[in-house]
Amino acid sequence: MAKTFIVAELSANHGHRLETALESIREIKKTGADAVKLQTYTADTITLDCRNKDFIVSGGTLWDNTNLHDLYKEAYTPWEWHEALFAEAKKQGLVCFSTPFDKTAVDFLEELGNPIMKIASFEITDVNLIRYAASKGKPMVISTGIAMQEDIELAIQACHEAGNHDITLLRCVSAYPAPLENVNLRTMLDMKERFGVKVGLSDHTMGSDVAVAAVALGAEMIEKHFIMDRAIGGPDATFSMTTDEFTSMVTSIRNVEKAMGEVVYPTDPSTIKGRQFSRSLYVAEDIKAGEVITENNVRSVRPGYGLHPKFLPQILGRKTNKNLEKGERFSFDMIE
Repeated sequence: MAKTFIVAELSANHGHRLETALESIREIKKTGADAVKLQTYTADTITLDCRNKDFIVSGGTLWDNTNLHDLYKEAYTPWEWHEALFAEAKKQGLVCFSTPFDKTAVDFLEELGNPIMKIASFEITDVNLIRYAASKGKPMVISTGIAMQEDIELAIQACHEAGNHDITLLRCVSAYPAPLENVNLRTMLDMKERFGVKVGLSDHTMGSDVAVAAVALGAEMIEKHFIMDRAIGGPDATFSMTTDEFTSMVTSIRNVEKAMGEVVYPTDPSTIKGRQFSRSLYVAEDIKAGEVITENNVRSVRPGYGLHPKFLPQILGRKTNKNLEKGERFSFDMIE
């Protein structure tokens, strides 16, 4: 089984302190993750500074009654940090990439050598942004949290129009945290078959159960929010994993990968550990030469050094050609 690409989403979990963001990357390395992901926007590139009702969060979220511009002003990662964050990730041996939220962010990330373009769930309808990001020729990763089937089709079409066919769709539920009953992981499998792309999971559930299950089903990428300590606070703190929690998830994922292995049907019995404890035919009581073989005097028992049990019907009713002792391995050369 190929190694799953595990991504720690830093998001807003830095409390607007660069040193906290840098230390987070060092902590992410300790967890065993493969990559750290940023988000590249400002409040003004993602929304309008407007106090109309439309721009007030509602709908039963963690951020209800908050103005969108205020929320993103609190949550954004300063662009002037990006170079240092990319450099620290490289130093730690981690892949670092980001989610652009407009064309200026795409251009900015290109200057930094951003290796993967990630499209957030709420941007899946922005096909012009997707087409522009895809035109840079980097692998495209697209979350599908709020997507209808048509949205996914249009997003893939936009990538193809830009000549980009390296697409990974992430099953995602845009609820924070996401209820287990809404995850519907089987949709991830359907996306792979229906759209002919790679698939993975952007997970907002609490704990690691869903992420581990997704890997067992064949997810090629797992993305999960990371925070060193929830005491840092911030918009995403409550549903983000701490260092210990993320480490435990990575360990579980790697264990599942080992257990999944590959399709194997051994052809050489001697290579199968424990094969000697299988059933085989043994003399179950002393038998004199010329006696008839019955189910009482020859039986299928453990261990497996005697004749295969499949031959029992063939030997029943036949006569032995010599005296046999209880416990002998039965073989064809004992029959008249």
